[in-house]
Amino acid sequence: MCWNSVTQWFKDSTKIKIIKMQNFKKYLLLSAAALAFVSCSNDDDAPAANNLTFEFNNTFKDKTIVLGDATSASATTNTSAAGQVHHFSEVKYVISNIRLIKDDGSEVPYNVNDLDKGATVIDQAKTASLSYVLSNVPSASYKQIKFGLGIKTEQNTLDQTRFPKFYAAAGANDTAMMWEWGTGYRFTKVEGFYDTDNKAMSIHTGSTVAGTEGAYTQGVNAYRDITLSLNVNAVVGKNAPKIKIKADFDKLLSGKINTITLSTGTGMGDNATPNVHTAAQMVKFVDNLGGNGTNDISGMFSVTSVEN
Repeated sequence: MCWNSVTQWFKDSTKIKIIKMQNFKKYLLLSAAALAFVSCSNDDDAPAANNLTFEFNNTFKDKTIVLGDATSASATTNTSAAGQVHHFSEVKYVISNIRLIKDDGSEVPYNVNDLDKGATVIDQAKTASLSYVLSNVPSASYKQIKFGLGIKTEQNTLDQTRFPKFYAAAGANDTAMMWEWGTGYRFTKVEGFYDTDNKAMSIHTGSTVAGTEGAYTQGVNAYRDITLSLNVNAVVGKNAPKIKIKADFDKLLSGKINTITLSTGTGMGDNATPNVHTAAQMVKFVDNLGGNGTNDISGMFSVTSVEN
């Protein structure tokens, strides 16, 4: 091969390598741009917020409660730790002050200062009330939920002006979650029958006041903060998760804190009707249902599943 031919071959080979390198760089740039586009598209597709649903299942242990009157054959019955057979004709309770806990431990409050938007009455007789939808929840992965059983002290007044929707719902004739004698709300309302002769049982809880007119102070605080860890994180974003929560009313009489024996009479030691039992006796039911806030922060509640 002559020198000119060698020189020409080298020039042509170098050109080919340069062209190949330029094409490779173009390929890399195009690939990076495509990945960035896909990434941006995924970000754009993920909404900033979505719904999250709390679905409540009221049970005796693992059996969903069926309500019934004194002689009902279909009502779900339960036997307490003290050996008393009982069943319910009415089960209602208030949920408020909802907070969602992210993976990093930060809290996302959900309308905690607005009872119209962030509180509800769970009513076993109304199927629709058992599912409570939280709207516009920020997209995130949540590991815990917190809520109040009842209403915190600073909001526990019958204020129709500030919270007309909740006031109307709690005060409806078929709900009756307001005290007849006070200015606050009932937090739980359980009606039913106990023992083989079906004696009437009526257990109502709620915060009380002490003192004289014009100088009332907090008496018994029946509000309880519930904290529940999720077995699987609820991921709000493209999906709208559903958290299934069991409220086990076996705890009413057979709680982690107290074992209660019901009795009906006229003495202050009797506890089966709200006009007889004392505030101190009421707290026993409160601690069973909502925990005592120290070594029991879940009460009767537990998370059974998370559907993402």
